[in-house]
Amino acid sequence: MSEGTLEMKRLRVGSGCSIGAVADDWNGRGRCIGARIRGVNVGILDEQVLVLVFRALNWDPQALCSVARVSRRLRAVAERVLWRELCGSRAPRMVSALTAGSSSAPGSGRVGGGWPALAKLLLFCCGAAGAGVPGHFAPVSRFSKTSGRSFLSRRCGGDLLYVSDPCEHAVPGTAGDEDVGAYRGVFRGFMRSRTRACLVGGRAPLEPRVRCPYCGARVWSVTAAGLAPRSACRRLGAHEGRLEYFVCVSGHLHGSCWLARLSDSDGERDGSGSLSDDGDAFGASEEEDDRRMAL
Repeated sequence: MSEGTLEMKRLRVGSGCSIGAVADDWNGRGRCIGARIRGVNVGILDEQVLVLVFRALNWDPQALCSVARVSRRLRAVAERVLWRELCGSRAPRMVSALTAGSSSAPGSGRVGGGWPALAKLLLFCCGAAGAGVPGHFAPVSRFSKTSGRSFLSRRCGGDLLYVSDPCEHAVPGTAGDEDVGAYRGVFRGFMRSRTRACLVGGRAPLEPRVRCPYCGARVWSVTAAGLAPRSACRRLGAHEGRLEYFVCVSGHLHGSCWLARLSDSDGERDGSGSLSDDGDAFGASEEEDDRRMAL
């Protein structure tokens, strides 16, 4: 018989009160007996206590992963609260923008694919399977909604998309030891986005062999659907026609490209201020409004 059941029997026999009254009693150590009887989280399983612990650890993702593997209850707390708090700590403005319009407070709403998937997207470079580049932990990344605009066709210019800077990897054995860039991103409200409407309306097929590396959902090839603008290559500094990216049904984007080797003069000319195919509607004031973060 569990400790809670024994405690209930002792209290009921000793005081003659009902179970409902016992549920609100407090023991001499200041702990609610009813809460323990009903199985409410207490002690280290209390959500507020865990938030304070991980805040003191600066939201260490490896420690959070270890705690989430201890039990189903801790995993549930991590998925519901801790991963959300980690995302808000690492990228507060980005999370606020992604959850804008929800009925709850900013940063506490839902995101496509769930908070664990978004946390993985922030901290993990998926690599480039086609070039034999494995995924890896990426503690420092920069996500920008201005970069995201360069990945949207004219028809989808109203969507909000954050895209990371490419993570560069040398690929030995290629001509001139070329570099491949791996990048990732996330849409806000993908289910209502113009990009999804174009993919579904154009009957773009879901890829049979590719899955989202962040949530495991099926993906569309945006390149194969003809929705990848040339501005994406220019933004990344990639060879034209050597870029591919996918978006999953939850709104996570991932892809890779072969990076062009630029001289110093090219780098100055093709910097972050280069215009996209959507025209010059995105002026300097919006460029300065990039959502930047240091993970």
